Order: sequence, then structure tokens, then C-alpha cells
Amino acid sequence: MRIGELAERAGVSTRSLRYYEKQGMLTARRDANGYRVYDESDLELVREIRALLTVGFTLEDARPFVECLRAGNDTGDACPDSVAVYRRKLAEIDAEIRLLWQRRQRVAAQLTRACPGCVLRDFREG
Repeated sequence: MRIGELAERAGVSTRSLRYYEKQGMLTARRDANGYRVYDESDLELVREIRALLTVGFTLEDARPFVECLRAGNDTGDACPDSVAVYRRKLAEIDAEIRLLWQRRQRVAAQLTRACPGCVLRDFREG
């Protein structure tokens, strides 16, 4: 398939695909007239990249997942390097949550001082 079809099927722009190629995440073959040509495995690579980017991973974070798929695995997270990225990302998220929780406690304390009768809603209640 050509770049336009891959972009449409993957739900990304052709510009994104060219960027992924420039970053070494995607490799296009060229047909006789120089057009980029992709196959179904490239579609899976792009879907994997997009899924990871959507949940906050960087393109560099996605690299081990892409390599895992290129190695013939059914999923991009079947390899130890991918699992290591998951672990690192979870640790980063946990650190962010701790920081946000500390900030929330400080703001709640300030609100309690400013408004002694105010009721604080628990954020987990929606």
C-alpha cells in the first residue's frame, strides 16, 4: 500500500508517517517510480506507535515495542526491553501522582484555613 492508504488505515497523517520513517521507526520500500510502499506489518507498527503515544509514551519509548514486533513477535510488549519501558513509565507516573497528591494536600490545607466551614470533596468521588 502507498503512504496515503497507510495513513488513512492507521488514522494518522502522511506527515506523521514520514516523521516515523525519519526517526527510524518505520521503513518504506520504494517502487519503480519512487513511491513509498508499505505492507500490513507496517500498519501494525504504526498502530502500536499510535497506541503508545496516546497514553503518554514518547516516540523513543515506543522504539523497543517496534523492535519487538519487527523481531516477529505477535505483540510489541512480548520482549524484555518493552517490559522495562512499561516499568519505567509506571514509576514516572507514580512519581507524578505523589507530587500531585502533595500539591493537592497543600491547596486543601490553604482552603481549610481560608474557609473553615468549607467541605472538601474527595477527588475520587467524581
